[in-house]
Amino acid sequence: MASSSSSSSSSSSNLKRYYHVFLSFRGTDVRKGFLGHLYAGLEQRGLHTFVDREELRKGEQISPALKKAIEGSRAAIIVFSKNYASSRWCLEELARIMECKEQRDLKVFPVFYKVEPREVRTPRGTYREAMAEHESKFGKDSQEVKRWKKALCDAGSLSGWDFLEGDEAKLIQCIVKELSIHLVRAPLHVAKYPVGIDSRVQKLKWLLQKKWGDEDVLMIGLWGLGGIGKTTIAKAIYNAIESQFQGCSFLARVRESPDKSNGLVALQEKLLYEILSRGDLTVYSVDGGINLIQERLCCKKVLLVLDDIDHLDQLNALAGEAHWFGKGSRIIVTSRDKHVLTSHGINFVYKVETLDDNEARDLFGRHAFRSSKKVEITRDLINRAVRYANGLPLALEVLGSFLCGREEPAWESTLDKLSGSPDQTINRILKISFDGLDNNEREIFLDIACFFKGKSIEHTTEVLDSCDFATTIGIEVLIERSLIIEEHGTLQMHDLIQLMGKDVVNQECPDDPGKRRRLWIFEDVVEILCEDTGTNAIKAIVLDFPRLEDITISPDAFTNMKRLRMLILLEVHVSSQGPVRLPNELRWLKWPNAPNLEFGSGPKKLVRLDLHRSRIKQLGGPLKNFRKLKSIDFGECKSLASVPDLSEAPNLESLNLDGCKSLVEVHQSVGYLNKLRDSRRWVVLKFS
Repeated sequence: MASSSSSSSSSSSNLKRYYHVFLSFRGTDVRKGFLGHLYAGLEQRGLHTFVDREELRKGEQISPALKKAIEGSRAAIIVFSKNYASSRWCLEELARIMECKEQRDLKVFPVFYKVEPREVRTPRGTYREAMAEHESKFGKDSQEVKRWKKALCDAGSLSGWDFLEGDEAKLIQCIVKELSIHLVRAPLHVAKYPVGIDSRVQKLKWLLQKKWGDEDVLMIGLWGLGGIGKTTIAKAIYNAIESQFQGCSFLARVRESPDKSNGLVALQEKLLYEILSRGDLTVYSVDGGINLIQERLCCKKVLLVLDDIDHLDQLNALAGEAHWFGKGSRIIVTSRDKHVLTSHGINFVYKVETLDDNEARDLFGRHAFRSSKKVEITRDLINRAVRYANGLPLALEVLGSFLCGREEPAWESTLDKLSGSPDQTINRILKISFDGLDNNEREIFLDIACFFKGKSIEHTTEVLDSCDFATTIGIEVLIERSLIIEEHGTLQMHDLIQLMGKDVVNQECPDDPGKRRRLWIFEDVVEILCEDTGTNAIKAIVLDFPRLEDITISPDAFTNMKRLRMLILLEVHVSSQGPVRLPNELRWLKWPNAPNLEFGSGPKKLVRLDLHRSRIKQLGGPLKNFRKLKSIDFGECKSLASVPDLSEAPNLESLNLDGCKSLVEVHQSVGYLNKLRDSRRWVVLKFS
């Protein structure tokens, strides 16, 4: 994911770096000895180093080329020698270096070569003489001289290397080794088009740096569904602040680490190597690694990113407690599972949201129209593509790249195909969250994706509880895993998450809907009901069709669906030559316009019988073995003539007979239903 070009262009994480090191020095002091050896040592380590080779500089201002070299370097070494401050050119370099340190995260390392740091800071000795001469020339109140003095003070206060006398070769070795350690942390690639990133990074930087004290060890979580940009944001924030820490580590895709125990050991070793730059620390077990991390990092200010965590044991092994790390450390964890973060005691969980409409269009356009081939695409097709992705960066990138350079017919064909079948690259990423669910949560998720998106939580919970699911905790887990959203008392989910769930069901048997566990498409339901091709695989049928449809089925249409637990047929007018027989496994039945119905012998599992406004005249025979039945709704059943014996439905809590104009007989057993009476539920007996 990422932000618009205007905002991203100012981000230091996107700055083009041409050099590893910029060397600032006074040539007459060090060029022929110390500097040459230092330059050679840096180059031998593969550190591309800028050295200004002009001995006689013309003019008073540093050249644009030098400014560009400073701005395009990752680190600067300032060699403070005896006559450094006598050069206005050197002071201008220094001032620009210190500005880049603040503005562009340039790493700055001073070398005090045969001078003491306090001489530079105060200034004293030759530095005081040089600054007095500058003040004499430009005036004591000169803003330029004040700027140089501040740069000297700030740079002289930095930690670096002091050298008055001794072995210069040893000093150079120390400098090269230290620079190698710092510069081995190459900036992470964030995104090809980082649209939407800057604003999120700025908010996180504020949380990391302002909301908590500099001395606190802070753990922060980035939470959201797959493909929403958690890792991208984590990389950007890592690049933006890593220079502030003594050691840094970015452990990517922790979830994918092979073999639970050995994988964690390997991650512990990598963490220690990246932060300490030492390859001689061997971890033999997870517990041993925990002790080693605590022992070696407890006094070190570190930045640690744990990307794509999905189990608590990963956090316990890599960042178990705040006291494992030194003051000011920052631990950033990305996860699709909010509960993993909160149960670990993460200080703050930042929910990563989808891109807004403008950001989505920007990102999609950058991928879809980057080709040099000019293709005219109508605004309507572009809008359809952006709506399909629904703000998900992964989908915008994948779809935009696929459509890039294609003509309008290909766009139309692709979008028509995707309306019913998801792109497999996107689907594979989203399905990771589903694959990690337990069976209870999987079943609940698929029911919500196929039937209950947009429905109230209360109603959905009631229906799924009747099917023996642990619905309340299941919904909570699905929300924590970013698969569903609670919104104003209803259950919502991203369109592509819903499409992924429906695809899971369709892939159970792509060519035969009668062998799938869930049915919701009108044509599929009509096919199996009219042709009696339903099978034991079918567990739920829900039709919420926008218009009334007439179909004719046989009495045995449901006979082979012995595991059917939910049957909801709205706005479907069904005719049958005789009473339609229903399976005993059925838990929830809602069927307006239903014909006459009957159940077989044996115990029934029905919890709710809702035939409101149906054409039913009577239920076949007494309601035997309905011990789980809690609710019956015969409201507005204008053809219902009688209510059968309900004595074998002892747990019945509600019975609605409102508007049953043809009702002439209610079995006396109704009067003996204790739960119906004691619970003060209503029995409505209104006759016209």
